Amino acid sequence: MADEAPKLIQIGKGGPGIKKDGFNLISENRTLEIELLAYEGKTVMLEVGEDLVEELKKIKPGDGVTVRVVEEEPGGTLHGAPTKRRMVKGITIRARDAQKTRAEEMLASLHESHWLTRKYAVEVLGTLGDPRAVGPLIEALTDEVNDIRQRAYESLIKIGAPSVPAVASLLTHEDDDLRQVASEIIRKIGKPAVEPLTEVMLTADETLQARIRKLLDRMGYKPKPKTEVM
Repeated sequence: MADEAPKLIQIGKGGPGIKKDGFNLISENRTLEIELLAYEGKTVMLEVGEDLVEELKKIKPGDGVTVRVVEEEPGGTLHGAPTKRRMVKGITIRARDAQKTRAEEMLASLHESHWLTRKYAVEVLGTLGDPRAVGPLIEALTDEVNDIRQRAYESLIKIGAPSVPAVASLLTHEDDDLRQVASEIIRKIGKPAVEPLTEVMLTADETLQARIRKLLDRMGYKPKPKTEVM
């Protein structure tokens, strides 16, 4: 599936009626796989058959829900052009685990197969600022989906200083792109990154020390010389 901005939906029984606002729509040709991720924004309408209305009512705030939708004809016209009816054909609910924190839920979602679920998790983890997300977000920098890599980059910047030691380890990575990304993340974190970087230098090998010095110089900072205590 091509990377595309998700649209947002309302779900209604046979058109206007029962509505659940704020869900992401992922489209793929004539059969649509929907991930409901508690978004807010513009909406389109999906129709839900009688046999699924009771299932729909079971959705609770915080649940993860996958909905299978099929486009059927006829769907009427819009501005003179024919449209298709979007019919919900199946609902799978992943109930929220009350024992898990929001961060733990999002960390688990990073292992989901659908790219939009991972993208949403990466964004939320950056907003939450939980240091436990640093390692998984660094892994997300190599996700196959470019949009997820970009969101992981932004989230590591949002987390700030706690992400610096792990990000700094990428400065000697064999992949040129990852080294460049690590440098950009640290530079965008700015002044809060200086102290963690100088701490990393105390135990870093010569190669990493040299790269950190160079990065600090580009940022306009000079590491303080280590003073010996007599």
